[in-house]
Amino acid sequence: MATINDNYLKLKAGYLFPEIARRVNTFAEANPDAKVIRLGIGDVTEPLPEACRTAMIKAVEEMGVREGFKGYGPEQGYAWLRDAIAQNDFQSRGCNIDASEIFISDGSKCDNGNILDIFGNNNKIAVTDPVYPVYVDTNVMAGHTGDANEAGEYGGLVYLPVTAENNFTAQIPTEKVDLIYLCFPNNPTGATATKEHLQEWVKYAKANGAIIFFDAAYEAFISDPSLPHSIYEIEGARDCAIEFRSFSKNAGFTGTRCALTVVPKTLTGKAADGSDVELWKLWNRRQSTKFNGVSYIIQRGAEAVYSDAGKAQTKALVSFYMENAKIIRERLTAASIQVYGGVNAPYVWLKTPNNLSSWDFFDKLLNTVNVVGTPGSGFGAAGEGYFRISAFNSRENVEEAMRRITEKFKV
Repeated sequence: MATINDNYLKLKAGYLFPEIARRVNTFAEANPDAKVIRLGIGDVTEPLPEACRTAMIKAVEEMGVREGFKGYGPEQGYAWLRDAIAQNDFQSRGCNIDASEIFISDGSKCDNGNILDIFGNNNKIAVTDPVYPVYVDTNVMAGHTGDANEAGEYGGLVYLPVTAENNFTAQIPTEKVDLIYLCFPNNPTGATATKEHLQEWVKYAKANGAIIFFDAAYEAFISDPSLPHSIYEIEGARDCAIEFRSFSKNAGFTGTRCALTVVPKTLTGKAADGSDVELWKLWNRRQSTKFNGVSYIIQRGAEAVYSDAGKAQTKALVSFYMENAKIIRERLTAASIQVYGGVNAPYVWLKTPNNLSSWDFFDKLLNTVNVVGTPGSGFGAAGEGYFRISAFNSRENVEEAMRRITEKFKV
């Protein structure tokens, strides 16, 4: 009899977003005439930038002739894309990152989970609370945790509460941990981290031999020039951090899939015998074995993001979504609903009105005004009593959703 990975049985009933989809589908089936507006999952709505579309069409045409056809590409990604990323995203900001340290992938969500393949089972892992569920669930699947308690907290993880009291910035642990998940601009709270705060994290990681997993999927939404876009803007980060980035939100690649992970060649971990091992080599070996790379067509589209036209078009996309975020913030604030985020990030984090629980507010929004958001408790115990609203939608839908919510829930 084939046996299963029992760690999957520790997982809560369902991953957050499929559970949201289930509830919305049940409601829609019972109310077929309801005009539901979805501001829950962080999926983009606006078309791909023209520069990317044009590059992809050209790439398809290349694939139609023997001279231009491409088969298996390099697992690490084509050099011309990695060069463009290194120059535009890192070196232009003073980060000492070489193109050879960049790995192209089909999603930062995938990489955040897959990175665990190269780390041992005895690491002490720290996550923020609330937290992007993938960080927790993939560790559960890998057998790095115990069971969950009634609050949904898993044994073996170190939870770092991020709350209004600490401005939603993760506090440095008082105990020693080995792996640290940080996400800035933060999903779900929309909070950001200053260079000074990240310097403290780098200092802690180097002192404790820890590795920081830095999720920078939303860095393009930062407008404050004083805020870092990359962990590698911090001195010493090359020796203690892996960074994840994505083309999903800034260039609308959620449906075409392209992302990247940076693993500096100076980064090491400990083997069982105490020797230092280069993590770059391990990740390269993992990718070469388990991944065949992102398609040539998609990588050409991603390369176009760095053209003059691509830069202008992606900037316009980001500005569009951030104007949505501004509308959400201002309308909810005017209705005396307490809000956070939405300034350097596309998410608005709000305190649920009338002391409703996160899921009760979700159900009430869905059933009374036909608007979908994301319950804060789905991101962790500290998210209870909060709610996330995404700026990813059309202007018309955002305006209408805010009209419905503020008319119904004005405090």
